Amino acid sequence: MIVAARTHAGHVRPVNQDTLLLGEHLYGVADGMGGHKGGGVASTGAVAVIGEMLLRRDPDEKLLEAGIQAANRRIYAQQAQDKELEGMGTTVTVLWEGEAQVYIGHVGDSRAYLLRDGAFTQVTQDHSVVAEMMRQGVLTREKAKHHPYRNVITRAVGTSSGIEVDVIRQDKQPGDVWLLCSDGLHGMVEEAQIEETLKSLPLEEAAQRLLNLALENGGQDNI
Repeated sequence: MIVAARTHAGHVRPVNQDTLLLGEHLYGVADGMGGHKGGGVASTGAVAVIGEMLLRRDPDEKLLEAGIQAANRRIYAQQAQDKELEGMGTTVTVLWEGEAQVYIGHVGDSRAYLLRDGAFTQVTQDHSVVAEMMRQGVLTREKAKHHPYRNVITRAVGTSSGIEVDVIRQDKQPGDVWLLCSDGLHGMVEEAQIEETLKSLPLEEAAQRLLNLALENGGQDNI
């Protein structure tokens, strides 16, 4: 798998609490939350634990879930011991590449998208208030963009002693393009723009263009 990665604090946040996981056959993004200090501690901690558990191991759905659960326990214990970290947590979206499949582990509202044979689809489901309202049919996609609870997530790593992890297995095909991103990208750039960028530009150029689009559209969050 050929990989390109970009991250940026954006125009509003004083620090970047998004953390990338870039290992051999193991890739991901964690979007931290919880004050000036806590979000960065949570996202970097989650990436560290998952990397420690999964790198140089054979991809496996149960092991992927176990890695994210271990990250949850570590972060939850940290905030219980340090008042400055109280309330911290992080999203986690991880792609683990095997020979014939990829495995996605997911908690929160970061996303995994797949571009395959010209079709661009969101593979993960957001764990957020507005996403749940959309799934129930009580909120349209257009209204969700401006809803006051659009940034409220219903699942995060580290905020409680136990979490539910979504694990998805997807067969590989030649030419597949995966995108993992935090809401600093998908919340600032329309999906149609993301799709067109991935279809029209080489990988490195596409990564930079997506970052630039998020910044041009306001850069209101870490990207």
